[in-house]
Amino acid sequence: MSDLYDDQDPLDETAEADEADEAAAQERIFAALPPAQGKGFAGTWWGLAWLKALEDTALELRQLKAGRALARAGAVGAVSVRPGRITALVRDRGGALHRSDVLLHQLDGDDWDRLLGMAVERSGHIAALLDREMPPHLVEDASAAGVELLPGIGDLEPRCDCDAWDHCAHTTALSYQVARLLDQDPFVLLLLRGRDERSLLDELQVRSTVAADPAPAVREAEGVDAADAYASAVVLPPLPAPPPLPAEPGLPPALDTETAPPGDTDVDALEFLATQAATEAHRLLAEALATGHQQRPIAEEPTPAEDAARLAAAAPPEHVAVRLAQASGRDREGLALAARAWEHGGTAALAVLEGAWTPDAKSAARARAALEGAWEEDERPVLKGARGRWTVSGGASQLRLGRDGRWWPYRKERGRWAPVGPAASDPAAALATALGTGEA
Repeated sequence: MSDLYDDQDPLDETAEADEADEAAAQERIFAALPPAQGKGFAGTWWGLAWLKALEDTALELRQLKAGRALARAGAVGAVSVRPGRITALVRDRGGALHRSDVLLHQLDGDDWDRLLGMAVERSGHIAALLDREMPPHLVEDASAAGVELLPGIGDLEPRCDCDAWDHCAHTTALSYQVARLLDQDPFVLLLLRGRDERSLLDELQVRSTVAADPAPAVREAEGVDAADAYASAVVLPPLPAPPPLPAEPGLPPALDTETAPPGDTDVDALEFLATQAATEAHRLLAEALATGHQQRPIAEEPTPAEDAARLAAAAPPEHVAVRLAQASGRDREGLALAARAWEHGGTAALAVLEGAWTPDAKSAARARAALEGAWEEDERPVLKGARGRWTVSGGASQLRLGRDGRWWPYRKERGRWAPVGPAASDPAAALATALGTGEA
């Protein structure tokens, strides 16, 4: 496809022509997707992040709603994805076709060098990408290294032959459709940022091979008398590099010995806690060895109630779970719900489960706008709202609004509201999860 919107500088025509040829060589074409009536456009956290960038950028809620309707109706044709640009023909409600593009800044050579170097250091990143997943740590590590993979506010630049100055219904529909593609394959985002899957994996393979080669022997530094070093300010050799991260957490010592445990020691509980301590230590060490760790804020210590939910999520023995429930002021079923919430979103999910809040006027207005725009008039479910919670009328599904503006899906189980999935920025996607049918 030719680029209808690129401005040509006579001094740079040759360079731009080369870049266009290279981008065309990396182009991927995705067939038009079927209509998505009543469904959320993204289920993965990275697909939802793409939608958040779109919805935070667009100035008119009316255009977002119109674009969603076009995307759901299957009005977006085949989608072309190239470095820095996505393109499709979008048919409006009147039947007219419009060439629509959405541009995204490409990463430069230095950005890719830092990103690939960081990915090689953590083999789990590469394995996740090969499984068509984008681990949160990959994005966080990249951000710490100064490389933003996911788009932010204002990063998605619209171009459409309908001459709209902001996101129109056509570029909005295209962006919603791309969220579905990202759900299936995160390499779509990496291609938009400038590298196709094959060249990316080839370079990672080369870097991994180089990293695996043994380092040349380092000549041992000669010793220096401490008094002489202090007096003459001799620069001492640098500290050795930190040891590599173990492949997995260490195993705690076995407590099955011939010596009986003292008093009323709970051996099962002690072994469980030792195993969890080793797992947590491995996670903390991995974070400490990650690039840019020193720039990250120090996480707050979990409260005893939060830590009990974390431990319960690791499936302790039943009598240990009972003790955790008692110590955290919950009953056994309450602890099970807390563990489920922790698995879906850590402290944020736990706060939504066990705390209720009444949104202020600004938060309530945003919530109403999001609910109104999430469905077409004839598809919108009847929801009864109170204190940041919206329950489907006559049903057993519920949406809960977090303080960060995200929506959490809940379902009534045995008389209690239970969390059933991670948060979503789109209430329609969250309700689809709550209903358990994939349709809102």
